[in-house]
Amino acid sequence: MNKRRQDKLEFRYYEIPQNQPLLALLGEKWVQNYGAGIDFLHFHNYLEIGYCYGGTGDLVLDEASRRFDGKMFSVIPKNYPHTTNSDLETISRWEYLFIDVENFLHSTYQDNPLFAEDIIKRINYKPNFVTEEENPELARMILNICDEMRDKREFYVETVRGMLQSLLLGIARMNKNGTDKVRNQMTSITQIAKALDYVSDDFDKEITVKELADICHMSETHFRRLFERNMNMTPVEYINLVRIQMACEYMKKHRDSMETVAIKCGFQTASTFNRNFKRILGITPYQWKTHPENYEGKLLNYKISALKGW
Repeated sequence: MNKRRQDKLEFRYYEIPQNQPLLALLGEKWVQNYGAGIDFLHFHNYLEIGYCYGGTGDLVLDEASRRFDGKMFSVIPKNYPHTTNSDLETISRWEYLFIDVENFLHSTYQDNPLFAEDIIKRINYKPNFVTEEENPELARMILNICDEMRDKREFYVETVRGMLQSLLLGIARMNKNGTDKVRNQMTSITQIAKALDYVSDDFDKEITVKELADICHMSETHFRRLFERNMNMTPVEYINLVRIQMACEYMKKHRDSMETVAIKCGFQTASTFNRNFKRILGITPYQWKTHPENYEGKLLNYKISALKGW
């Protein structure tokens, strides 16, 4: 990691297709030389599970680095900095699953929200990089889910939901001693991780920069400086970016008024929502709602630290 810039993060977000249990990135596109020309870490808005079929290189998790050489899988919580680097002039084959853990578990355990929260905390406790030999059961689950999402046979959605529940419980079992200690031991680039988590979870509430600084146990001035250096945007810009992203997701599933969308996504007034939406996407919420397929790509261009996917 000493050659990798540690003063920059990249926020890469994914969207899970409507009525799907997860997003699966499969196939030949993911057979490549990873990390070429990239000198920074990135993080995602969902839990990332990657399965390495072959190739050699390094999986960088914050400042730690693990070698990969096939038949291994990674479990990386949302908002956790990482990247994958293939060895020079070598090709690696990975496939990925992106999972909205909070939404899935809360909907699965509607009658037991405390249990859901405990499982979520365990899953987000730390990243894992495991060989198939070390945990063949979880490796088999991941491969089976990939195959179901690839083949899309009859009842595949229901089948994957059942497999996904077992997979997440298995990950929680690996992290049975999970607490907040790992986050507290992170290096400088992830000192803002708790703030990112807070914005992801509570974007619909009023959030002040001072609150985020307090969560990260630093002064507001130092927090602002560290955040802007890492994220290439101010804390307020990031909050609004997440809110606009969530507003787009909300409008795909509901037909509420713009006033309701604004409140649901953390904006105090519809005018504030409209102003920020147009500043970020260059269009009004109504235009987006009418033809989202024509405009979603605009969100990808919002500064270098906010890129969709890879």
